[in-house]
Order: sequence, then C-alpha cells, then structure tokens
Amino acid sequence: MATGTEDVTGYIIAPDPQAARLTRAVEGVDQTGAPARIAVVEERPLTIFLNGHEIVTAMTIGDYPEYLALGFLRNQGMLREDETIIAVDYDEEIETVVVRTASQTTYEEKLKKKTRTSGCAVGTVFGDMMEGLAGVTLPAGEVRTSWLYALAHRINRTPSLYLRAGAIHGTVLCRRDRPLVYMEDVGRHNAVDKIAGWMLSERVSGADKILYTTGRLTSEMVIKTALMGIPVLASRSGFTAWGVEIARQVGLTLIGRMRGQRFICLAGAERLVWDADPDLVPPESPRHRRKGAGG
Repeated sequence: MATGTEDVTGYIIAPDPQAARLTRAVEGVDQTGAPARIAVVEERPLTIFLNGHEIVTAMTIGDYPEYLALGFLRNQGMLREDETIIAVDYDEEIETVVVRTASQTTYEEKLKKKTRTSGCAVGTVFGDMMEGLAGVTLPAGEVRTSWLYALAHRINRTPSLYLRAGAIHGTVLCRRDRPLVYMEDVGRHNAVDKIAGWMLSERVSGADKILYTTGRLTSEMVIKTALMGIPVLASRSGFTAWGVEIARQVGLTLIGRMRGQRFICLAGAERLVWDADPDLVPPESPRHRRKGAGG
C-alpha cells in the first residue's frame, strides 16, 4: 500500500500515468491508413477473499489492489468501520487479495461467486448496501462554489492515465478546495472503492470531504458516497433519476455537469455558499476537457 506521505504535486496519492503495468503499446492504423502506435489501458482480474471465502472477481487496472479489496468489502457492508482487520495479503502472481478479520463475519455465507465487470452499467449491488443507508446521517457543513471551481481546475490539469490513454475513470477525495487522493480505474466503482479502502486503512473521516468523480451520478455512486460518510458528491457527468432520489433521501449534496463556469445541483443545495462569480471563472481549455462518459 502507499504511504501517507504527500508527493510533489500536493496530493497524498496521485495518478502515475507512466507506470509500466497500467498500459500497453498497441500498433494499428489511423484514419488515413498510416501506421499508428498508442498506449491502451491494461485490464486484469482481481479476486477478493474475505476470511477464506471467495467474494468477487473484479476487472481492474491492477494498482492499489489492497485498497480496492478493502473498499469493495466496506462499501458492500461486509466490513464495519470498527472491524479489526488483522491482515490484507496481495499475491501478484495469482492476482488475489485475502482480507482477514479478527472475528468471523456473517456476510460470506450470503454470497455466491460474482464477476464484477468494468462495463458501464454492471456494477455489482448487494441488498446490504441499501440496508446500510438506514443508519446514515451526513453532517451539515458548507460547500463554497469557489472550492468547486478550484477543484475542477486542479483535477482536470493533473497528469493522469485518462489523459494519456483514455478508457478510464477517476475519483478524487477532496477537502475544501484541495484534492487529496486521486484514484483511477476502468470502472468508476473500482475507483471509488479504492478511495474507500484508503480511508478505512488510514482511519480518515469523510465528514469534511468532497468526492469528485468523472463518471455518472448513479444510485450506486450515491449509496457508496453516503456509506463512506461523505456529504458531497460532484461530477463532470450527468445524473440518473434514482441517484438524485437517493441523494435527497439521505441528505447528500449532488452536483453534476461541472464544466468550466457551469454546474447544476439537484440535491442538498442548502450546503452551497455562492462565493464565486461564474463570469470571473476562466473557461475550460479544450486541451484539458474530459468527456463525462459512464463506466
């Protein structure tokens, strides 16, 4: 696992677009028929075990496997925040993570083996996630629009695997106007699970945080954010109706279509403090513009 030491960019964890295992050079031809060689994102399976029971196989780019395993189990309600985790063992050769707890959990018996793909609409959802929302109370607090503009400006200019190879999503844990931990993966669910795993491992509270994602604001993304105790979820992309409905039910601030000077809030607007004039915000440069695709 990564340490808590900040890197030179100011992030605690930032993308490493040059990491050898994350992309592969592939040759083809371009629109004129000329030879072309580009970097494409690697995709590999990661099997997650909990106390000897196989839980799921996730398709992932392969970085931060321990965080992905911890975050997935936490967000599915299989690990409590006060759970005593005695070991998280990653075997690179067989691409497996085994999470061990001090006491046997009861969740393993409920599950059959599932394969969690990187497809846009195939995030795995268990009933326990919805049940877990019953006890969630998100803090009040405020979200300044100046923070949102600053975060979007900084995150969209951070060197990333997306900017190098595309076909990937990013999720960033932020506090006020400062991005802290930036994770990427082929599916937005994996990226947010890595954030959750880091928070669980480092015992970081979500109460004063903002979660920024490049993916759609779906029901599962809203549920996971609420279960992580984070009161604000923002995205460059759009919403689903169920995502908005759940955000309103749990009191989560949901902000989408964040591009340049524009954004729209469909839930939790009472947290917003309009302290920035949109007309004074620099327009988004096409060079740093992301497409808000799902995944």
